[in-house]
Amino acid sequence: MKKIVLLSLALMISIVAVAQVQLKEGVLIANQTMSSDNEQMNAQLKAMGDSQAITYFKGEKSRSETSNPMSGDMVIVVDGAEKQMLMLFDQPGVGKKFMLQSFVPSEEDLKSVIVEKGDETKTVMGYECQQYFIKMKQNGQDVEMQMFTTDKISAFSHNTTAMGGKIEGYPLYFVMTLKQMGANIIVTSEITEIKQESVSDDKLSLTPPEGYTKMEGM
Repeated sequence: MKKIVLLSLALMISIVAVAQVQLKEGVLIANQTMSSDNEQMNAQLKAMGDSQAITYFKGEKSRSETSNPMSGDMVIVVDGAEKQMLMLFDQPGVGKKFMLQSFVPSEEDLKSVIVEKGDETKTVMGYECQQYFIKMKQNGQDVEMQMFTTDKISAFSHNTTAMGGKIEGYPLYFVMTLKQMGANIIVTSEITEIKQESVSDDKLSLTPPEGYTKMEGM
């Protein structure tokens, strides 16, 4: 029992020690779940299961990878200096496709983005995070988000690129609600692991890998 208590204390101290350091390079691992208020869609989402997102970050660049047996693999590489986003898809029945585009929102897009700073904080992996509420339109659909961010991790997040700099910090936890086919879909993401380690420049390249073809009409 004494060993277990000491081990628990050591783990807590190590988390606090890491949380006090400004991270500019490393790896973030998040658990993501999806649910719906529509019973049929909710059953489909449950069949897909939870997914894990791995984000590699260094400076103004980041790379997020998600994988699911039913929806396939998706990679998003963001370069904050170049204002460019590379999206890679490897999906059943579709194959390997890529999109490369600017992520700078237009003035018209920004008009639909409403950001309100909340009164609450939430501690995630030892980091105290600030609450934000966001309302916006995406592809003509209403999207609402509750987000908790920290300014102790200097990573570029593709989840905040559409907000035009209205949110400070990196989101370690968020809940997003959007409508699809007349039903509400709730996406929840929470960082469950933080690693301070070197990230290869190759992982953060905006050049599409061999074997990927451009997705037309997007």
